Amino acid sequence: MLTQRQGEHLPAWLGAVRQDDLPSLHTLAAGIDRDLNAVTAGLTLPWSSGEVEGHVNWIKMLKRQMFGRAGFAPLRKRVLLAH
Repeated sequence: MLTQRQGEHLPAWLGAVRQDDLPSLHTLAAGIDRDLNAVTAGLTLPWSSGEVEGHVNWIKMLKRQMFGRAGFAPLRKRVLLAH
């Protein structure tokens, strides 16, 4: 379902999870149910925000490294020069 973009199988999987005696999976299923349309789209559609998330993660890492050092100007310079 994950690797072959078969989000249409998600409701059947959630039904099987609810029938099992695993409380932690019941919690996962309840969380998925709260945003079922988004999870199904994520498992079905070819689009991904992975590259954007990678850039955000990289900038946050730089921000952590620069914490407490002279303010925004050096951080801005480091971000702009790194690309």
